[in-house]
Amino acid sequence: MLTEIDHVAIAVRDLDAAVTWYRNALGAEVEHRETVESDGVEEALLAVAESYVQLISPTRDDSPVAKFLDKRGEGLHHVGYRVPDCAAALEAMVQAGATPIDEVPRPGSRNTTIAFIHPKGSFGTLIELVEE
Repeated sequence: MLTEIDHVAIAVRDLDAAVTWYRNALGAEVEHRETVESDGVEEALLAVAESYVQLISPTRDDSPVAKFLDKRGEGLHHVGYRVPDCAAALEAMVQAGATPIDEVPRPGSRNTTIAFIHPKGSFGTLIELVEE
């Protein structure tokens, strides 16, 4: 069902500073940048082969990423797995005992379809299913 890792998301307080650091330290360049109003985040995607490092920063104080930063600080936020059919992957995960955050897939950045799985049902890791 998983075709590859789509991205590893890192929550940061200052997106521009993080982008600059990744450029200076690793030579990484932003391939895509977008604000996702529904999630209250701005993201910058840095290409690594066929996957991404996704730097995410909150655009409002009540967003899940803002709450994450307040509670845990900067760092690894979630792992996004690429799947051919987000609805089927979500259903299979729920059948296997996962706890969905999204009951049904929804639009994500880059015109993808996504669904999140709660860390409580996935060994402590927030999972994002990503269908391109």
